[in-house]
Amino acid sequence: MNASVVLQQMGVIVILVAIGVYVYKKKIVDDNVSRRITVIVMDICNPALILASILSEDLKASHEDLIEAMILGFLFYVFLVVLGAVTPFLFRVEKDKRRFYNLMMVYTNVGFIGIPVARAILPEKAILYVIVCNVMYSLLFYTHGITVLSNGKEKIDLKKILSPGTVMAVLALLVCWFRYTPPQIISSSVTYIGNATVFLSMMFLGVSIARSDVTKGFKEIRNWGYVLLRMILLPIVMFCVLRAIGCDDVTVLGFCLMATMPVGNLPLVQAEKIGEDTELLSGAITVTTVVSMATITVLMIAFTSML
Repeated sequence: MNASVVLQQMGVIVILVAIGVYVYKKKIVDDNVSRRITVIVMDICNPALILASILSEDLKASHEDLIEAMILGFLFYVFLVVLGAVTPFLFRVEKDKRRFYNLMMVYTNVGFIGIPVARAILPEKAILYVIVCNVMYSLLFYTHGITVLSNGKEKIDLKKILSPGTVMAVLALLVCWFRYTPPQIISSSVTYIGNATVFLSMMFLGVSIARSDVTKGFKEIRNWGYVLLRMILLPIVMFCVLRAIGCDDVTVLGFCLMATMPVGNLPLVQAEKIGEDTELLSGAITVTTVVSMATITVLMIAFTSML
């Protein structure tokens, strides 16, 4: 894969996001429709895309590849948890807002944005690292995440860990491990459903940007500190570390892409559920998502050219 491929594919994603902005501005899609689209993408299309990627004939992953992905994914999220605990102090965040910055560092959009972007710009094998990151994300958020957000008051709901995305991700890893080939009618159905993910998720992303107060978020200096630390410096450090320990090119690109993702939506949803003020999270999600179109493109082109 070369830099021109990354640039071309990211250009396609920008066009799809622009369509989302257009359909919202023209009132073709309203808030109610966008919420329904989100449910379809998160609970049906995204999970199907995960499995479809594993079932692809181009994916040739050994047991060693899978074990390596799980070890690296575990270490990646251990580091993020530590970074999340330290960052609020680096940013001199007020005590009552530290937990939000903690969560923002750990829980980025590795699913809703990460999966379709990885499928669009990376080799097939890279989906392994995306899947592992999504499993780690789900396992952590409904344990560590809700505990941090509620200051220990919210009970851990283990049932929520078993979301469609998590279940399908684990199933995909098992399929990969045992090299199981399902009947053609199953694999074809899963592929057709998964193929809808990229357009629907990117369109919804455009809708989210269109209905947000972008200018207010851009005025918050800490959002730019987040972009610099989490979306630029961290991927660069990861690139250097993974290259230093001898990881192959696809492994490096897969994890570096996951490190460039903007703030995820799940902390916002959980904060709204328990009645927290979500203005900080909403602004950060909007700013980092808009900026990610540029940072992902530039960094992935740079990483690709150096491999």
